Amino acid sequence: MAERGRIHGRRRARRAVGAALAAAVLAAGCPGDGGEDADGQAGEQGGDEAVSEAAGRGASGREASPSAGCDGPATAQADLVEATMRVAGAERRYLVSAPAWDEGDEPLPLVVDLHGLAEGADIHAEMTQLGPLGVEEGFVTLFPHGTGEPVSWNLTADAQANDDLAFVAALLDRVEAERCVDTSRVYATGLSMGAMMSSTVACTMADRFAAIAPVAGVVLPQPCEPTRPVPVLAIHGTADPILLFNGGVNAEVLDSALGGGAGSATTTTVAADLDGEGHPEAVRGWASLNGCDEAARDDRISDEVIRRTYDCPDEAPVEFLVVEGGGHSWPSSEFSRSIERIVGPTTFDIDASREVWDFLSRFRLPEP
Repeated sequence: MAERGRIHGRRRARRAVGAALAAAVLAAGCPGDGGEDADGQAGEQGGDEAVSEAAGRGASGREASPSAGCDGPATAQADLVEATMRVAGAERRYLVSAPAWDEGDEPLPLVVDLHGLAEGADIHAEMTQLGPLGVEEGFVTLFPHGTGEPVSWNLTADAQANDDLAFVAALLDRVEAERCVDTSRVYATGLSMGAMMSSTVACTMADRFAAIAPVAGVVLPQPCEPTRPVPVLAIHGTADPILLFNGGVNAEVLDSALGGGAGSATTTTVAADLDGEGHPEAVRGWASLNGCDEAARDDRISDEVIRRTYDCPDEAPVEFLVVEGGGHSWPSSEFSRSIERIVGPTTFDIDASREVWDFLSRFRLPEP
């Protein structure tokens, strides 16, 4: 294993442009395909005090479900450590951040944070900063890396035919064996294509993921037949220039990216219908799937943000944070703001990473 450094300068800019291009291609309906193993325990020592009582705070339902790793030795803090594993004959890589854990500590929740198309795990980890938040709050964060060029995820909602779903499942198996994880508190989030992939794992792996929080790309895959209702928090900007709020792709951004430009459309000129098609419709679909009432309540929580909530069963709420004027970005991400010429505006009225964690941390899987 080798610790990944920060990504700087031109390399960052090129990959960010690629992410914008890939997200547009994805929205057009073009999803992608699927060394020596690391033990997941190396990393920078310290941070013992960061192992909080996150395993019990706010989560409802069953008691913690300790993974096999809870019977193993103490594990050191990991600060964006890279590891590889073989799945379905291919070498797959991922990054892991985690607080230190010692015998007697509570099992740790786990968040799988999925990158956007062409973005990759390294860029995405820098964008969301969920790794440092996890060390602070007491949860493990995994950043899986897709396959192909540009790097992508297979969104097929068929667990038997999808190597990326097999990778996610194998990755959970490995980390739960290496670290002390509360297997009842495993969650998924992601941006753009990663948001779509988190939607897919909710449909196909509801026995392993307690809740999801897709950002800038929630979808309701078809078919979607989860084994249980899955809590959902979605976040999307009304001025997303790539994945339009009411569905479709901004051809201007796509053409600019295909031509190698840095992008010039930082917003969409299409007026957003908060109750229309596209992403609002996808959220309504999740609400219906979870047995919620059709009507929703909108509460303005800032000048730029509306929180939409549905009347749902307690175990399966659906919420939608609508960012008025927001782009294809991760709210409160400095990295997103640095590429606003491509992705559009980034609001700082809410912190997406904290919103995601505050929502996800409320839920546990029910007793089997």
